[in-house]
Amino acid sequence: MALPRWQERYPMPVGRWSRSWDRFVALWAGLNLLCVAFDISYVPLRTFWLQRNLYPIPSVPLVVPLAAIPDITPWVDPIKGIEPHRETQAYLRQFRQLDAALRVQPVGAALSPAQLSLLQRQRQLTLTLIETNPFLASEGSGTLEKIKSRLRQRVNTDSARDAARTLFSPAWLQQHGWQGERLFWQEQVLPLVATNYWRSIDGNGRPTDHFWRIDLLLFQSVFALDILLRVIRLRRRLPGLSWRDALLRRWIDLPLLLPFWRWLRLLPVVERLQSSGLITIEPLRAVVSRAVVALLAVELFEVLVLQLLDGAQGVIRSRQWPQRIRSLCSHQSVSGSNEERELAALVRIWAPLLLSQVLPRLGPELQGVLGYALKQSFENSVVPAPLRPLQPLLGVETGLGQQLASGMVESLLDLSKKTGQQLSRRDQQQLDLLQRVLDRFWEELAVALEQGEGLARSQELLCVLIDGLKGTYLSQISRSSIESLIRELDALTTAAASADFPASAASPKAAPATPQP
Repeated sequence: MALPRWQERYPMPVGRWSRSWDRFVALWAGLNLLCVAFDISYVPLRTFWLQRNLYPIPSVPLVVPLAAIPDITPWVDPIKGIEPHRETQAYLRQFRQLDAALRVQPVGAALSPAQLSLLQRQRQLTLTLIETNPFLASEGSGTLEKIKSRLRQRVNTDSARDAARTLFSPAWLQQHGWQGERLFWQEQVLPLVATNYWRSIDGNGRPTDHFWRIDLLLFQSVFALDILLRVIRLRRRLPGLSWRDALLRRWIDLPLLLPFWRWLRLLPVVERLQSSGLITIEPLRAVVSRAVVALLAVELFEVLVLQLLDGAQGVIRSRQWPQRIRSLCSHQSVSGSNEERELAALVRIWAPLLLSQVLPRLGPELQGVLGYALKQSFENSVVPAPLRPLQPLLGVETGLGQQLASGMVESLLDLSKKTGQQLSRRDQQQLDLLQRVLDRFWEELAVALEQGEGLARSQELLCVLIDGLKGTYLSQISRSSIESLIRELDALTTAAASADFPASAASPKAAPATPQP
């Protein structure tokens, strides 16, 4: 048996330069796939990249800071056309001014007119933020709901507007002090406000995205060059192959050049990593295929077998069944040339085998059967009943039966050998006679079916037989376990691997690999 597919060596390019280039392109394609995944997920995950905080349990205020990750938003935001939102940035600037004015304010002290003006300004901006919802531009309405929920919980009220008025009132600040309120705003509210952004629109009315330029210059140009090299390599190996057919053979590389549906690049990337020998996906493919087989095998087999049996029933029930039998004649089914007389040629091959080789080897058995039949015939007809108890007469009877059986069988076998030898010779007249016999057989069978009730009764009986086969087959395949078949396949594969492993390990050198286009 052969080794499992995932334990075989994948065919690699012969040239060292080709092998190194293929591995470089495979790694470059893997890097491009990571970049594509990052580009697709950047906007939905921009809050994470901005704050670098991980929330393992969404319903619990548990934060895991990831300070080791750098802030990449200043470099990636311009690529995605993301700019700071003017309203939320004005809100953050105003809060910094209020924080600078109230940071030195002692608890319980009265506020100055400048501090009251800043406090009133911040309260008005908060109310405007709640009413206008500037987070709609970044599809972050849920962020505003989080802010409103935290404001209500802070004051223990049912209205976010009333909570904002209370939190920025002089009485609340004189009672609780600015230091505690400052921590509340900086830890629970302002980080949510800072996540808001504004994204520009291009000429097609879609959000701006300049990643395609990086993709084209750094990655797709390399992929196009690699595809061209692979096509040239394929045409050198197969000179008669056209450029179009060579490009069609590399259809799996098409997603690497498409500017849309970039997630489809997973297929060519995995194929290149597999073909370059960097990874192997056969175990995973085997597991997935077996799961699919376990789900679809029974239904698929049932449909196929039912379709075949229904087709056979349709042919049998047809009124043209005698005509179909008559069409088996050579003058209707073939053109008439000697080379196309398939059935006659098949009879010419099998008849000598049966007559000259198989039947002669059955001589002792045929003699025994015929001798026993003659003995029984002699006992019942030749020897009279009163003389049957005499033993000498019975011995003479047995010997006579054996001699007659031996002579008859030898004569028949000798005739069979001569007939087989004669049929084994290629003779045009012999072929014509065989063909005439076969044609006559089909013709007489069709005529016999057309006369009387034989046709209808035969059709009925055959259809009933096929119906019985349907029920028997379906009951057996429904009771059979596909999982047991898969386990049997695993056992056979493991046995093959264990049997071939010592031979493969003992060989000093691996077999030379064939070039891969």
